[in-house]
Amino acid sequence: MRDVRESVKEVILLDAGDLLFKKFSAPIPENELRAATQKAELIINSFSLMGYDAVGIGDDDLSLGKDFLVEMSKKSKVPFLSSNVVNEETGKTLFHPFLLKEVNGLRVGIFSLLSPDLFLNPSDPRKKGLVIRPPVETAQTMVKELKSKTDLLILLSHLGYPKDMELAQVLSGIDVIVGGHTGINLSYPPLIKDTIVLQTASKGMYGGSLDLILNNHGSGFYNVVTKRSLENNRNNFKDRLNSPVASKAEKTQWRKTLDELERTLAQYQGKNEFSNTILPLNEQMKEHPDIG
Repeated sequence: MRDVRESVKEVILLDAGDLLFKKFSAPIPENELRAATQKAELIINSFSLMGYDAVGIGDDDLSLGKDFLVEMSKKSKVPFLSSNVVNEETGKTLFHPFLLKEVNGLRVGIFSLLSPDLFLNPSDPRKKGLVIRPPVETAQTMVKELKSKTDLLILLSHLGYPKDMELAQVLSGIDVIVGGHTGINLSYPPLIKDTIVLQTASKGMYGGSLDLILNNHGSGFYNVVTKRSLENNRNNFKDRLNSPVASKAEKTQWRKTLDELERTLAQYQGKNEFSNTILPLNEQMKEHPDIG
């Protein structure tokens, strides 16, 4: 892992939260606190050793309260990010509101959001001492502040997949949403306007790898898998048009379809490319270069 990070400088490792504890249903019992604390510390140390660039804050990460998580963040080599989790007493964000990095000459901005809707009980102890600012308003502020300073803007979202989709519809300027909480595998991630929406399954069972080729800043993205599929269809229709047994009506319809495919492919010229791979994390894969 270390060798890969040292030789491939353009890798960014990120996580969208819910790292440290099991799914919250009730406060952790007194007799389990020590084991839960040790496990959380082990996870944080592991992420530091793996060279993670940033992690977002999830609702379950607050299972032992804000003071515990703030203390853990101070010990961690990995920045803890949250743009909308605020200390109720001071009105200041508890964690780094954003992170700016230069990766292989590329200016990358990363920020994080937590949804207040995930705390269904008004007396949820995880919220004690916290104010969670409205995510959409906070995202608008972050985009306004960071967009001119970055070539690529990434949101570590702990809003849930439906809210990720809604945010991408109403707010432009975010290039990639790395989503959490819902825990679904998006092998074929949706492209909403110009925002790529990612998510992988929970419990550390999978690793997601997003590969980007940036050809032109601000020109939007296309999925290389979609382009390959369109190119295959175009070639198939070209072959059909050369068929000696096809009728004139068939060829007229195929030519219209071919023209439409050509127009669609032409729209990809100059745009940025992406592909996404989700890999199972198991013992057989531990030396796999893609996992590195």
